[in-house]
Amino acid sequence: MSASMPQRVAVIGAGSWGTTVASLVSLNTETVLWARRTDVVQTILTTRRNPTYLPEVELSPSLHATHSLTQAVAGSDVIVMAVPSHGFRDILVSLAPHLALGVPIVSLTKGLEPARGLRMSEVISEVLPQSPVAVLTGPNLAREIAQGQPAASVIATSDAALARNLQHVFNRPTWRMYTNNDVVGCEIAGVVKNVIAIGAGMAFGLGFGDNTRAALITRGLAEITRLAVAMGARPETFAGLAGMGDLIATCASSMSRNNTVGRRLGQGESLSSIIESTSMVAEGVKSSAAVLDLARAYNVEMPITEQVVAVCHHGVHAGDATRALMTRALKQEND
Repeated sequence: MSASMPQRVAVIGAGSWGTTVASLVSLNTETVLWARRTDVVQTILTTRRNPTYLPEVELSPSLHATHSLTQAVAGSDVIVMAVPSHGFRDILVSLAPHLALGVPIVSLTKGLEPARGLRMSEVISEVLPQSPVAVLTGPNLAREIAQGQPAASVIATSDAALARNLQHVFNRPTWRMYTNNDVVGCEIAGVVKNVIAIGAGMAFGLGFGDNTRAALITRGLAEITRLAVAMGARPETFAGLAGMGDLIATCASSMSRNNTVGRRLGQGESLSSIIESTSMVAEGVKSSAAVLDLARAYNVEMPITEQVVAVCHHGVHAGDATRALMTRALKQEND
């Protein structure tokens, strides 16, 4: 594909982030957004809004939407996957028969496959082994980007030509695209920062302030880096948009669904009541146990992740988790 040629982009998944990306990309090239629910499609087409996930933002008039996966995928030159990790494989399998050979797949999903702990790029390569794979990640709070606030993201792929092409497909005057060939590092950063953001939210919910948040962000970045480097990533990735950038945005923003889940856990709500009260998916809840399994498989210490898992999956109170972190054996910072 040439960056100068018009391309048809299909965005699969009409949550807040999928809708945002589709609306912006449609200003560059022909774009169709696939939604599972027919009422969401109809509302987007008639009102130019997605009231379920992005009610306050008017969408691009050039954006098309459809309930038909076949219609969305057929003839598309780029497929953008914006569905939660737990349904990612099933959607890929469904669209595979309708996909032209070699069409690149871009993942927006910051999670791990629950059953096997696979990154989304690994799932894509299993289901569609002949499709080039890329990951779009970074500090991507959907509402701010949809409103046109200046932001930057990174496209991670091992294919340099594909990276340059996608850079042009996605880049907008208010949304700057960088490229990076460290797919493992960018993807693991996006996954684990959601887990750390739950921890940061719990601290806020417990009434703690900026010092606590700064400590969690800093030590959380150390956890992310340790795991990803053990898996083959480059350390410098974590000083960039996919690492520190995404971690700061997710841990500091009240718009972050993972941060919000953590805050409500810190205030004493049960996880089940939090999940029942929202239509948003907090990937960090589902991914935390899989991240901890990866850490153990690679013999990497991740104490914040351990305590997030304890609270989310084993009923430990957030205050007890905080005490467990603060009373660990003392050590040298860079161990």
